[in-house]
Amino acid sequence: MRAVVIDAIRGRPEVREVAEPTEPPGGVVVRVAATGLCRSDWHAWAGHEEIALPHVPGHELAGVVVEVGPGVRRWRTGDRVTVPFVCGCGRCGWCRSGNAQVCPDQQQPGFTHWGSFAEYVALHGADTNLVAVPASVDLATAAGLGCRFATAYRALAGRARVVAGEWVGVVGAGGVGLSAVMIARALGARVVAVDRNPQALALARELGAEHTLEADGTDVPAALAELTGGGCHVSVDAVGSEQTCADAVLSLRRRGRHVQIGLLPPVEGHPRVPMDRVIGWELDVLGSHGMAAADYPAMMSLVEQGSLRPQRLVGRTVGLAEAAALLPVVDTAAVAGMTIIEPGRA
Repeated sequence: MRAVVIDAIRGRPEVREVAEPTEPPGGVVVRVAATGLCRSDWHAWAGHEEIALPHVPGHELAGVVVEVGPGVRRWRTGDRVTVPFVCGCGRCGWCRSGNAQVCPDQQQPGFTHWGSFAEYVALHGADTNLVAVPASVDLATAAGLGCRFATAYRALAGRARVVAGEWVGVVGAGGVGLSAVMIARALGARVVAVDRNPQALALARELGAEHTLEADGTDVPAALAELTGGGCHVSVDAVGSEQTCADAVLSLRRRGRHVQIGLLPPVEGHPRVPMDRVIGWELDVLGSHGMAAADYPAMMSLVEQGSLRPQRLVGRTVGLAEAAALLPVVDTAAVAGMTIIEPGRA
């Protein structure tokens, strides 16, 4: 099969022919119809995640089951599926309680094993982790759900428990930030989006942000406090840097809730977080690490009904060759919205 292969950390990704995967026990092989290009893929390429080389990245995907491993009960060849980027073992107490996203024996396509920047991908724990894609939802739309959209959904609906009328500040208007804007609005919240990219902010306004704020040269916490009449009830760092995390935390009103979605890799030591404000104002700091397959039905129902329209977040669609060229510059790209890769695309 054709796949994007990384041979060295920060090396140039290449598209080449590699062996097709085989179905693992309890797992399946999926023909990849579409897969997202995410900042998390860049973190793996940059060496912020432990990967074995050579490596095929890619963790947001949707496609069709083509091989079924021994022990799989719920799935057959031909099934249209997507999958969370965290695949639980299906055996531990966390998985049995519906919290596979924190499974201590988790597998992650594109990180713990070869991922979906390829024509085929192997997925583990199929009965625990696969999610059926309804006929009314196209596979390119479903591909964008597995990391950024599902993570944003659980962060706001499950972790922060946003309620109608609250102010939500979203720092970073990339794929996960724009997902957070759309989801917060669907939950009835009022949204302020912050980014350096005017195109991303324009899209955030289209998706329902009441206010947008260019970050460059701006005192973000002070500006958000003024726009929201005293600070946000909920803040989201959808980037993952010391600066964006601090801006998000400091933008909260007293007793506010912060959700950290963007990865904070321990580069040059762990990032500093304004814990004095967290303590003095009794802020809640919440992590959000994807969403288990068990929690997908509510989100997928809203997608089917049209209340959530993740397809509006797709900014461009590319093939494997262009994806290989784009991966090293994901952290500096100025494209608004998600990039979707179709491995069969020329």
